[in-house]
Amino acid sequence: MHGMTSNQPYLLKAFFDWIIDNGFTPYMVVDANVEGTELPQDFVKDGQIVLNVSPNACINFFMDLDSISFQARFGGQPMVVKFPCKAVTAIYAKENGAGTVFSPALLGSDDKNSSEPEKPTPPSGGKKASLRVVK
Repeated sequence: MHGMTSNQPYLLKAFFDWIIDNGFTPYMVVDANVEGTELPQDFVKDGQIVLNVSPNACINFFMDLDSISFQARFGGQPMVVKFPCKAVTAIYAKENGAGTVFSPALLGSDDKNSSEPEKPTPPSGGKKASLRVVK
């Protein structure tokens, strides 16, 4: 099997577009400990920050498959914010919470096993699960 890049940046862009297209406010939860993040440290709590990334909150918003950057005000001070896509642990709509959380196991890993889901462990007990029609 050939190695594939992480699908997280593609899903991140899709969720961002979906939230905007529905007229909601996209928020991203960013892991501030990921290398390459430039964040307002005064607003980081427990190693993460929640950012309003809506078009009316950001100036010069840019997102590609590697990173996200924009300008915004934090405590009245303008700041350039940059972070790799792999630092985003969740994206959701502020108004209703619709969105997704990215699995830490898949974030930022570009190795060949990164997009293979874990195989579920069969329950112990020796009995095989089965389906039956209930009338």
